[in-house]
Amino acid sequence: MAVALHGGWGDGRARTAAIEELAMRIRPARPQDRTAVLAVEIAAFATPAEAELVAALLADPKTRPTVSLLAEAHGVAVGHILFTGARVWDDGATTAASILAPLAVVPQAQRRGVGLALIHTGIAALTALDVGLVFVLGHTGYYPRAGFRPALPLGLRPPYDIDPAVADAWMVRATRPGLLGAVQGTVRCAAALMRPELWRE
Repeated sequence: MAVALHGGWGDGRARTAAIEELAMRIRPARPQDRTAVLAVEIAAFATPAEAELVAALLADPKTRPTVSLLAEAHGVAVGHILFTGARVWDDGATTAASILAPLAVVPQAQRRGVGLALIHTGIAALTALDVGLVFVLGHTGYYPRAGFRPALPLGLRPPYDIDPAVADAWMVRATRPGLLGAVQGTVRCAAALMRPELWRE
C-alpha cells in the first residue's frame, strides 16, 4: 500500500513558516469536495490507483468511523488524508482502530509540513471518536515522525502477511496510554483494503 508521503517536518520554526507561507488550513472533506480530493490523489501519485481506492472507501458505509481531511492553500486543495474504521480481533474481543490510507500531497506542496499536519489533525479527530489504535503501512523514515512505531513486535498483525524484509513498515500509533502491549490481535478493515496486493510496501 504505497501511501507514504516523502517529506520533512523540520524544526518548529521552519514548519510554522512553511505552513504560513502556504496560508494552509485543514478541514473535513465534504461530499462536494470529491472532485478536488480525487484530483489531489492523482496529482500526488501520478496514477489513478489511489484515487480509485479513496472513491471506493468513501462509498462504503462499513468504513465508519471515517475521517477524511482536506488541506487547502490559498483556497486550493493541496493535500488529503483518509482514515477508515478497522478492528483488532483477538479471540472474539475487538478494539476500535483505524487505517491511515492514503495520504496525499500535491508535488508543489510537499516537504512543507502538510502531510504531518494532516496526520496530527486526523489523529486528534480519531481520539475524540474514541478510536484507540491507528495503523499505517508506509515509509519507515517518515511515519515515526508522527509517533508511529513498528506494530508486529507488539503483537498487532496486518490483514495479510508482509514481506519480513519490510515488516517495520507496518506501524501503529495509540491515541491513549495503556493500549500498546495490552492489545494484540489481527487487524480487519474495509473490504476495499482487504486485497493482498495493497499490503506490499
